[in-house]
Amino acid sequence: MSRNDIDRIREKIRFGEYDMSAHAMEEMAEDMLTILDVEEAILNGQITRVEKDDPRGTKYIVVGTALDRQTPVGVVGRFASNGRYLIITVYEVTEFEG
Repeated sequence: MSRNDIDRIREKIRFGEYDMSAHAMEEMAEDMLTILDVEEAILNGQITRVEKDDPRGTKYIVVGTALDRQTPVGVVGRFASNGRYLIITVYEVTEFEG
C-alpha cells in the first residue's frame, strides 16, 4: 500500500470531490453514522486493505474513527473514471480489521 494512496483519498474528501453510492447512504444511516463521521474516519484513518480483483477498479478499505474519536468506521471506495472518489459502502467496524 502506498502512502500516496491515502493522501489522494484524503485530498478528494477535503475538496468535496467524492460521491456516495445509495448503498453507502443506506449503510451509513443503518449504523447511525453521519457524513461527518465518514469524512473524519477517512481523514484520520489508514488503508487496511486493497482489493485489486474488481474489474471496475481497485477498492480501498480505510478504517478510522468517527467524530466521537471512539466509534471505528470502515469505508470502502474507489477512484472513479471521472476523477472523483466513490464511496461504495460504510460500516461501523465491530471486529478487528487489519
